[in-house]
Amino acid sequence: MNVLILGSGGREHAFAWKISKSSLCKKLLVAPGNAGTSELGTNVNIGVNDFEKIKELVLEEEVMLVIVGPEDPLVNGIFDFFQADEALKDIILIGPSKEGAQLEGSKEFAKQFMFRHNIPTAKYQAFTKENLAEGYAFLESLDAPYVLKADGLAAGKGVLILNDLQKAKDELKAMVADAKFGTASSTVVIEEFLDGIELSVFVLTDGESYKILPSAKDYKRIGERDMGLNTGGMGAISPVPFADRFYIEKVEREIIRPTIEGLQKDNITYQGFIFIGLINVKGEPKVIEYNVRMGDPETEVVIPRIKSDFLNLLQGIGDGTFSEKDLEITDEVATTVMLVAGGYPEAYEKGKEITGTETVDKSIVFHAGTKNDNGTIKTNGGRVIALTSFGETMEKALVKSFDSAEKISFEGKYYRKDIGFDL
Repeated sequence: MNVLILGSGGREHAFAWKISKSSLCKKLLVAPGNAGTSELGTNVNIGVNDFEKIKELVLEEEVMLVIVGPEDPLVNGIFDFFQADEALKDIILIGPSKEGAQLEGSKEFAKQFMFRHNIPTAKYQAFTKENLAEGYAFLESLDAPYVLKADGLAAGKGVLILNDLQKAKDELKAMVADAKFGTASSTVVIEEFLDGIELSVFVLTDGESYKILPSAKDYKRIGERDMGLNTGGMGAISPVPFADRFYIEKVEREIIRPTIEGLQKDNITYQGFIFIGLINVKGEPKVIEYNVRMGDPETEVVIPRIKSDFLNLLQGIGDGTFSEKDLEITDEVATTVMLVAGGYPEAYEKGKEITGTETVDKSIVFHAGTKNDNGTIKTNGGRVIALTSFGETMEKALVKSFDSAEKISFEGKYYRKDIGFDL
């Protein structure tokens, strides 16, 4: 079959890498893609939210399956766009309906869903500029630190964790009254702070049955030992050591099953990935957030650990055979180390020449922010390259990733040398 992947990051390169290995894949298209995806399929310069151009491409290239990488087109209703179009409605699109995508698109929607279906999470309230004084009062009722979340999509920057009450009040006002994050923060969710270690569990569902993908933990802060500004992710590890079979069974019983059943009870059409961001509080898993797509860089450690034919699994979502498909996972540990541009996550330059990728032999090189400029690979984003390695242990896999990181060069290159430090 002909397959289209929407997106341009490391997540999409990992999808392309895996799907290109399937005997079912006849032709692979990536829109817009990057320098890495161009080596596995054909890049097409179309934006992920240009639904009309995507339609033209899908029909022209006889695409039978579309994987939506990032959250924006899902929140903007690409699934509904396909379903409403007579020419597109039979094409398999991996991603939820517009309503289902509100699990990520609106923090308040997600919180209401969790409370309605008794899914363990932090207590919360939502506020706008109209009830700002009530927001101040709710902050006063909580112990520090204070967690403020912009309700809408804010490119991963809409969550603030603050230790000072007055600072929290000032930031709440800046978000709802002064539009710090634009319309995304016109409503702000304030949560109680949960103290524990974070991890992510990924689920693939056809809306009725589901399969649990490997667990992962990513590292968001730019600085070592989790200091400094938040980024899109500086590295990841899979599986998470403490998330053994018994822990995952608990997550399945208390969170995954109620989530799938909750979607069914609410009549929400959902086929695709559910990224469940968890925090482990004294052995008890609680949901921090839902994402409605795979994470990045978690995809770069989760997808390579799948031994079975991934495209065959996705095809099952469209033809009603998903529950019968096998999902085989390797026992090896996968680790990813992200190489980023100097200055990231603040101002950084693009267009720096990248050398040495061809010398990497112990890791998989996933391109995240790159472009092919007349045969020269150049940086084209803040997070540039993800290096994924396997090992019997986390430590052995990390040695390979760090060794590979030293083989690749570009001006301003930076990476964290402590991925996995807390495990």
